Amino acid sequence: MPLILNLETATKNCSVSVAEDGVTLSLKEFAGEGYAHAEKLHVFIEEVLAAAGKSFKDINAVAVSMGPGSYTGLRIGVSAAKGLCYALNVPLIAIDTLELLARQITEQEGVIIPMIDARRMEVYNAVFTTDFIKLRETKAEIITADSFTELNGPLHLCGDGAEKCREVLGNQGKFVYHSNVQYPSSSQMSLLSYNKYKISDTVDVAYFEPYYLKDFIVNK
Repeated sequence: MPLILNLETATKNCSVSVAEDGVTLSLKEFAGEGYAHAEKLHVFIEEVLAAAGKSFKDINAVAVSMGPGSYTGLRIGVSAAKGLCYALNVPLIAIDTLELLARQITEQEGVIIPMIDARRMEVYNAVFTTDFIKLRETKAEIITADSFTELNGPLHLCGDGAEKCREVLGNQGKFVYHSNVQYPSSSQMSLLSYNKYKISDTVDVAYFEPYYLKDFIVNK
C-alpha cells in the first residue's frame, strides 16, 4: 500500500496532501494574495503526515506539480520534493498542473480548458476532453476574441486565468465559466500519482526541471 506525498505549489495555492493507494488521507492548503509557499510548505508537510498518523519513513514516493505556473512557486515545490526524495531514497513523480486544474470539473459534454494566469491577457492553457484526455498541448497564449473558435462548445473554462478572459471572450454562447475553480489542488494528485507509481512512471531526481513554459523575468 504505497504512501505518496503530493506537493502542489504552481499557483497561489500552497497545497499538500498525503495519499495511500490513491486515496487522500489528509490535505492542507492555503491560497493567499501573496506567495507564502516558502513559509508554509514544510509546515504543511509535517501537518498532513501527523493528521494521517504517518511519518517520513512511511513515504514511498513524492509527487510534485510540474507546471506551468509561477516560477518561484514551482522552484520551491520541486526543490522541496527533490530534497525529500534524496533524503528518503524514494522516487519522484511529476504531474501536469493543468490536468490537476481540469480534474476539478465534472461535465459530460464539450471540452475543459484550464487556465492559469500568466499576467496581462496571457494565460497558460490546454484543452482536455471531459475524460481528461489532452487534445491540445499546453500553451502560453494571449487571449483574443478569436481564441478557441476552432472548438465546438460547450467550452468549460476554469482557473484564475479564466475569469480575466471573460471580458474578451464574452458571457454568451459556447463558453461556460466555472468561477468556483480557481487553483489546482494536491487533492487531485492522489490517484494520478498512484497510477504513475504503479507503472514506475517517475522522473530523474537529479535532472528534473519544472515546466516553466516562459523565461523568468525580473521586475524592479
